[in-house]
Amino acid sequence: MEPRIQYAHTADGVSIAFWTLGEGMPLVYMPSLPWSHIQLEWQEPERRRWYERLAEKRSLVRYDGRGTGLSERDVTDFSLDAQMLDLEAVADRLRLDSFAVFGILNSGPVAIAYAARHPERVSHLVLWGSYARASDWRLSPQLRALRGLVDKDWETYTETYAHIALGWSAGEQARQAAAFLRESITQEAMQMCAAAVRGFDVTDLLPQVRSPTLVLHRRQLRLVDVDIARNLTSRIPDARLVVLEGTWLAPYLEEAEAVLTAIDEFLGEGEEAAAGAAPSGLVTILFTDMEGSTTLTQRLGDAKAQEVLRTHNRIVRDALKAHSGCEIKHTGDGIMASFASASRALECAIAIQRALAQHNESAEEPIRVRIGLNAGEPVAEEKDLFGTAVQLAARICAHAEPDEILAPIVVRELAAGKGFLLADRGDVALRGFEDPVRLYEVRWREA
Repeated sequence: MEPRIQYAHTADGVSIAFWTLGEGMPLVYMPSLPWSHIQLEWQEPERRRWYERLAEKRSLVRYDGRGTGLSERDVTDFSLDAQMLDLEAVADRLRLDSFAVFGILNSGPVAIAYAARHPERVSHLVLWGSYARASDWRLSPQLRALRGLVDKDWETYTETYAHIALGWSAGEQARQAAAFLRESITQEAMQMCAAAVRGFDVTDLLPQVRSPTLVLHRRQLRLVDVDIARNLTSRIPDARLVVLEGTWLAPYLEEAEAVLTAIDEFLGEGEEAAAGAAPSGLVTILFTDMEGSTTLTQRLGDAKAQEVLRTHNRIVRDALKAHSGCEIKHTGDGIMASFASASRALECAIAIQRALAQHNESAEEPIRVRIGLNAGEPVAEEKDLFGTAVQLAARICAHAEPDEILAPIVVRELAAGKGFLLADRGDVALRGFEDPVRLYEVRWREA
């Protein structure tokens, strides 16, 4: 059954068409600027199978950008900020507080900018064949030659573009693709959109992206060199690069299952965490906080600072996985996680500090981390945890020294008899709490 077309309205008054498919963690699939028509795409067997497969494990949201497809056509503003309004309108219309974003080709910079400016909403960022600076993407001699056709002959332009994207041997498939391009957008709107896209540059925003990011690319893509994908990945903290074999620009063609598997594995981590991110009853909260993270980039430069942050994230996530911890969110300087057991939380904290100590023995740049814990019954809402129990855990973490693990008396009592060594640090006044809190240092070196 064809998904029902709905509409959202942007802050600048543009109607945006969208449909949804499936249930679960939301994945907002952005349009491939400037080509998009959500109704015609559903009629193509390959794309329909691609969308249905993406929606098997989650809720898929697909929308037409302004000026394209079934969205309002009478627009003149195709700027990056305007494109972000389209994404935000759809997310607001569906009341999505947290969602994954799939930025494909020219929509990638829009997705990056939105993730950098709204880290609290973007749970995961997936990029396909994209870039940070449009001038890099458009260095292809084929595209430079093609650009001159758009003003002269619309049909020849779309036919040539389709053959370049799909291959000169594509034949009927390329002709159908060219017809789709002409239905997606008018020649005049295409010219305005292309002019806006040529100015996209989100290079300065890359280090500000805090969402887990997956960069997908095909090694033999004609229009986008794989080095662009490598550079993009190196500049986004904790980003992963998956390079697949193939020449097709469309992810749903040529070994689509390999692409889907990579996406499922990446989003699956978040879906598992989301399922356990809002437990009911008593849980133990753990915070990590990297020492000197705010000056790391200034001192080491972008690339090196991102390497350090990725190492921290990998070590913490490996420990969480080994001790049944659920990552709630990345805080920029660290990670917040929850545990059903205080003992598991303490074991995880010790494992993190020991792994970091081992790493620091041979590292050029040591990573020193504070860890704070607390147990209680937090408020679970929208895949996050809130309330006094969480606030106290964060304050305890901030009070710890680098390489320390601190926990309050409630954690000590819950883990009593489990063999942990905890040294009494006495009553401590913590900001925002009227009564002093009795803290204990976890002696992880002797444990």
